Amino acid sequence: MTPDTIHAKYFGKGWPLFTLYLKTAFLTLITLGIYRFWAKTRIRKYVWSSVSADNDSFEYTGTGLEKFLGFLIAIVVLAIYLGVVQMVLFYLGLNLFVDPDEATPAQIALQGLGFSITFLAVVPLLMFAQYRARRYKMARTRWRSIRFGMEKGAWAYAFRAIGYYILVALSLGILQPLATFKLEKYMADRSWFGDAKFVQHGRWQSLYPGLKHVLYGLLVLIVGAGVGAALELMLLAGASLAVGYIWLMIGFVYYRIYAFNYLTSNKVLDGVVTFEAQSRTGFVIIQIVIGGVLSMVVLGVFGALIAGSVFFMQSEMSGGEIPVFAIAVMTALYVALLLVLGGLALVVINQPIIGHMVSNTSAFHTEHLDNIRQRVADTSADAEGFADALDIGGAI
Repeated sequence: MTPDTIHAKYFGKGWPLFTLYLKTAFLTLITLGIYRFWAKTRIRKYVWSSVSADNDSFEYTGTGLEKFLGFLIAIVVLAIYLGVVQMVLFYLGLNLFVDPDEATPAQIALQGLGFSITFLAVVPLLMFAQYRARRYKMARTRWRSIRFGMEKGAWAYAFRAIGYYILVALSLGILQPLATFKLEKYMADRSWFGDAKFVQHGRWQSLYPGLKHVLYGLLVLIVGAGVGAALELMLLAGASLAVGYIWLMIGFVYYRIYAFNYLTSNKVLDGVVTFEAQSRTGFVIIQIVIGGVLSMVVLGVFGALIAGSVFFMQSEMSGGEIPVFAIAVMTALYVALLLVLGGLALVVINQPIIGHMVSNTSAFHTEHLDNIRQRVADTSADAEGFADALDIGGAI
C-alpha cells in the first residue's frame, strides 16, 4: 500500500561514482571516443539507481549500443542536411560575394545573411535535439517497474522554441519567463508515467520574481560601469563590471532553481498526484563555487606545478633540450589531469546538486499511484543521437 506522501531520497556516493567515471573515461580515451556512449549509459544507471522514492529506486534501461547507432543515424542526417546548406551557401557565394569596393548596401546586407545561414540552419536541430533527448531519457526510465514516456512532438517544439526565443531577444530578455513556462508546459503536458498523464499548471508571470537577481546584476553592471567610465574612475568601473558579472551569474542560477521549484510544484499527475520542490539556491551556489570551482582550481594548479617540475627537470638533465620522454610524460599528465578534473566536477558539483534537488522534492496524494498501470514501450529512432552529435541536451 503506497503512503499518502512520498519524499524522494538520493543515496549516491562520491567515491564509487568517481572511480566509475575514471574507468569509463579511460575506456573512452583508448577507444578514441567510441566508448563514450557506453560510459554515459553506465553513469546514468548509477545516478538513476541512487534515486529512491518509497524505498523503490529508479531504473535506467538505455543501452550504449542504441545510443551509438542513434548517433550514426544522426551524423548521416546532419551530413546530408548541412551539405544542402553548403550548396545554398555556395550558390550565394557565386552571386553575392563580390568585391567590397564594388558592392552595394543591398549586396553587403545579403553577404551578412549568407554568413548567418549555417548557424540559423542548425538552430532548429538544436531545439529538436533537446526534445528528443528528454523523450529518450523518459522512455528509458522506470520506477516500480512502470515506464515513463513522452509523446512525439520534437519538430513542433523546435519551431515553438525558435518563436519564443525570438520574442525573448526582441524584448531584451523581459519575456524569458514566458519562454521558460510555455516550453516546459509543452513537454510536461506530453509526458506520462504508465497510463497516467502529467499536466503543467501555473502562470508564466509567476516566474518573474526569479529574475530579480538577474536585474540587480545588470543594474550594477551597466549603471556602475557607466558612472565609473563617465567620471573616469577606472577602479569603480572595473569593480562594477566584476561585481555585476558575478551577480548576473548568480542571478541565472537563482532563476533556474526558482523556475524548477515553481514548475515542479505546479505539475499534477493523473489529476490527483501533486508535487513540491524546495531546492535552495544558496546550497547550489555554494556547492558550485566552493565545493566545485575552488577545489578544481586547486587541483589544476597542483597538476600544473607537477607537470612543470617534470618538464624543468627533464630539460635540465638534457642540457636545455626537450626530450621525447618529457613530452610523453607531460602529455600523459595533462590527459590524467583532464580525466581527474572531469570526475571531480561530476562528484563535487553535479552529484551533490542532483542529490539536493532530489531530496527536496516530495509527492502528495500518492496512494493514487496504485491505480496506475504499465504503458507501451516508446521507440526512439535516433536514441538521443542528435543530442550527442550536436553536444546538447544529452547530459545526465
